[in-house]
Amino acid sequence: MELVSTIRHDGDGGVLDDLDTVRGTHRWLRRQPGLPDVATGDPVVDEALRAAIVGVRRAVRALFARVVSPAPPSPADARRLMPADEALAHLNEAAAREPVAPQLHWPDEGAPAARLLSAESDPGVRLIAALARDAVDFLSGPERDRLRACHAPRCVRYFIRSHGRQEWCKPSCGNRARVARHYERTRAADPS
Repeated sequence: MELVSTIRHDGDGGVLDDLDTVRGTHRWLRRQPGLPDVATGDPVVDEALRAAIVGVRRAVRALFARVVSPAPPSPADARRLMPADEALAHLNEAAAREPVAPQLHWPDEGAPAARLLSAESDPGVRLIAALARDAVDFLSGPERDRLRACHAPRCVRYFIRSHGRQEWCKPSCGNRARVARHYERTRAADPS
């Protein structure tokens, strides 16, 4: 969800892309401590890595639009969605870029846990594969059924619905939607 949320409302009626520059991409990666090599050593963030991250994001947003269908996708994607079959192929290709093997870790005290051991030396490849695998896990998991696109005025986010009546990603979006509906009703009732 963090990667998909790098496209967001800018507060002035437009859309802001946190990954539109190499510098912005580097800033976003620094705020994601759970990603490989971000906490322990940065991958070199250059235009090629930025483009690869944006490519994974485009694929994931296209697949999110497929999940929320027949409801409309996020307004940020409505006119420029990657075809679903292309998005699926792109995401699977990105996830497969890193050869990994499951390893069992079993401390003397405690329960066993599985983790993935990578044979890839390029931190950029590990990063792209990790982003893609996270998306694969989400899209094949139980939370997928709760995914929604927020349709409050000017919002472009996807969110995971936390209760049955939730329509917006956050309370401020709900307030904007209610104000917009009130304005439309008032304007329709005023014959002047």
